[in-house]
Amino acid sequence: MERKKFLLTTVAAIPALLIGNTVKAAKTDRTNKGFVIKSTESRFGEKTLLGGKNANDIKVSQKDTNGELTIFEYTGKEKGGPPLHVHTHQDEIFFIVQGEYLFQVGDDKHYLKAGDTIFLPRKVPHAFAQLTDSGKMFFLFQPSGKMEDFFRTLGNLTSQPSPEQGAKIFADHDMKVVGPPLQF
Repeated sequence: MERKKFLLTTVAAIPALLIGNTVKAAKTDRTNKGFVIKSTESRFGEKTLLGGKNANDIKVSQKDTNGELTIFEYTGKEKGGPPLHVHTHQDEIFFIVQGEYLFQVGDDKHYLKAGDTIFLPRKVPHAFAQLTDSGKMFFLFQPSGKMEDFFRTLGNLTSQPSPEQGAKIFADHDMKVVGPPLQF
């Protein structure tokens, strides 16, 4: 009787195993060719302007890495930055190309300038503020999560969202606003 139970259980498990292998195979499907994205260009020709003037170009898309990585190039034309927030699923890394920035990671604050890099671990509150009139940085998310869509949503806004609307946009993309933007 035990053998019959074992055989029935094994046969019943086969579809689940096949589905699991199909999902695993799809997960490893990613680009197998290198590519170049020129300065001031964005992957797939897509342009995103934050606040109507700050370019936030995708350089490496989640489509290229099966959601494992997204890299953006941000060109800021004004001082300021996002509210203090938490990513529940992504680590974030910033590399400063031009300008000066203030970052807060947990309770620590750091001043960064051209050539500096900062790592922001997931689940730790963080924010940044561009301190100079112009600035440029590359930043990445690992894994990508919903970050490309988050910036598309922000880029499509025609006016500054209320704090409540902004918090909802963050929440819709797996982030939580936990404080105001940095004061400098």
